[in-house]
Amino acid sequence: MRVNSAEAWLRAVGEAGLPPLRSRLSGGEDFRASLIGYAFGALRVSEAVTPAGLCVRDETLVRERDRRFVQVEWVRRGEVLVEQHGNRAELGPADLVLLDPAHRVRITSTASTNVTMMVPRHLLRLPDGELAGLSAVRLGAGSGAPVSSLAGSLLQSAGQYTPGERARLGAALIEVIAVALSARRGRGSSVSRGMPAVGDQRGRIVAFIEARLPDRALAPALIAAAHHISVRRLHQLFEDGPETVAALIRRRRLERCHADLADPVQGGRTVAAIAAGWGFPDPASFSRQFKAAYGLTAGEHRRLHSSPTIVH
Repeated sequence: MRVNSAEAWLRAVGEAGLPPLRSRLSGGEDFRASLIGYAFGALRVSEAVTPAGLCVRDETLVRERDRRFVQVEWVRRGEVLVEQHGNRAELGPADLVLLDPAHRVRITSTASTNVTMMVPRHLLRLPDGELAGLSAVRLGAGSGAPVSSLAGSLLQSAGQYTPGERARLGAALIEVIAVALSARRGRGSSVSRGMPAVGDQRGRIVAFIEARLPDRALAPALIAAAHHISVRRLHQLFEDGPETVAALIRRRRLERCHADLADPVQGGRTVAAIAAGWGFPDPASFSRQFKAAYGLTAGEHRRLHSSPTIVH
């Protein structure tokens, strides 16, 4: 969508479901801006091209639905200054920043291109009270690289995917974002001795895992070898996180199966075929793990999401 006035721009932002802002953008009669957006399941990804200016949000603009989301901004072009919760981030191309859409924010920028990712808050597994400390804190190109790489790919090829495929890709991007934020919270002294930051390395590993979930050979030994580290080092990278490498693989495979079983497009595939497609070759083992994770069998989950039979 292309717009030629600041007023039309604000309407476009609202129609795209983005958090409302008040803006003073340059351009006058030559105002030019554009906005595209796609839904990837629970994730909304939008790309905006705007002229230089100032955007602000105060408490009067906060909507109740905004409190359910976390906003991740990726600067593709331009220079951006973000201020929120007493934090201040100066951002350039390839930088990312986290924002709380339920609170006051001030954004000053040159002519820029930004990608906005609206993520359901509960899916990021952020402990209560930590969002304010992470807001308006720069995530550099290193730790944010897996996020920006995947987000860019999704925007570029969004039209090629079915709604079910978009939902699965959105879940993958949310997981990569969660890891980047977890690494930012726990960043410490891992940069010493010439080693890459834990967050950077862990983010690349999670992106690797996401891309290879269907591979039955995916295991710590394979992952470590692909990243030229020992298995012990691999486990160390995840020891301050909420789950081990094996648990992450298992959870993401189960989540992919959970989504496919609820997708009408996948209705012609058996439960066993879906499970095998995501790396579960043993149907009995998959059934036990699925029920332990979700409290019902895979078949029961599928029936809950199947189209009702219409009786005339």
